[in-house]
Amino acid sequence: GFMQKMSCVRPDYMSSQEDINEKMRAILIDWLIEVHYKFELMDETLFLTVNIIDRYLEKQVVPRKKLQLVGVTAMLLACKYEEVSVPVVEDLVLISDRAYTKGQILEMEKSVLNTLEYNMSVPTPYVFMRRFLKAADSDKQLQLVSFFMLELCLVEYQMLKYCPSLLAAAAVYTAQCAINRCWQWTKICETHSRYTRDQLIECSKMMVQFHQKAAGGKLTGVHRKYSAFKFGCVAKVEPAHFLLGG
Repeated sequence: GFMQKMSCVRPDYMSSQEDINEKMRAILIDWLIEVHYKFELMDETLFLTVNIIDRYLEKQVVPRKKLQLVGVTAMLLACKYEEVSVPVVEDLVLISDRAYTKGQILEMEKSVLNTLEYNMSVPTPYVFMRRFLKAADSDKQLQLVSFFMLELCLVEYQMLKYCPSLLAAAAVYTAQCAINRCWQWTKICETHSRYTRDQLIECSKMMVQFHQKAAGGKLTGVHRKYSAFKFGCVAKVEPAHFLLGG
C-alpha cells in the first residue's frame, strides 16, 4: 500500500533529465551490480542502491559527469543502512578509477540525504522476494533464478512502471516457469503475493525477453554474475520461451 507508493518513482522521470538518459542509467547499474558482487555485499544493499539512485534522479537534474558519483554514493548510503561492515570511502574512490575525490562523495552524500529527506527504509522488490520465495517453498535454484530475473529488471528503466511487489512476484513466477517448463502459479503463491497469473503475465513476458538477450548485447554484468559457480550457474537455465506464446 502506502509504503510501496513511497518507494516507487515516476516511471517517466528521465524526461526531466537533460544530460542523462535510460541507457546511461543501465550502464551505471550494470557496473554497480559488478561492484556489489566484488565487495560481496548483501542482496538487499543492491536493491536499495538502485532505489536511492532513481529517487534522487527523479528530484534532481544531474549532469552526465556526476552520474557515476550518484551511483557510488547511493551504494555507500545503502551499505550504511543494510551492511554490518561498510566499504570505506577510499575503496569507492578507487573502484571509480579516482573519477571523484572522497570530498565529492561526502558532499554528494549530503545532497542525497537531504533530497530523500533521510528516508532510507523503503520496501524494495527484495523485501517482497524473500516473502514470496518462502511462500513458494523455494529451493536454492528457484531463489537464484528468481533473483537473476529481478536483477535483469534492475537495469531496465522501463520496468519502473511495475511496483516492487509485482516485480518480485513476476520474477518468482517466471523463474518457476523456466525451471519447471510449465505454467503453474499455485494457489499458495497467489494468496501470499496477492497477484493472479493474469496480473503477472505481461511483466513475466518482459522478463523472458530480457533472459533471452541476457548473454548478448552490451550489458552482460547480470548474466556474467549468474553464470558463476557461486550463483549456481543459473544463467544457463533455458528461458521460458513458451510464456511469450500464451
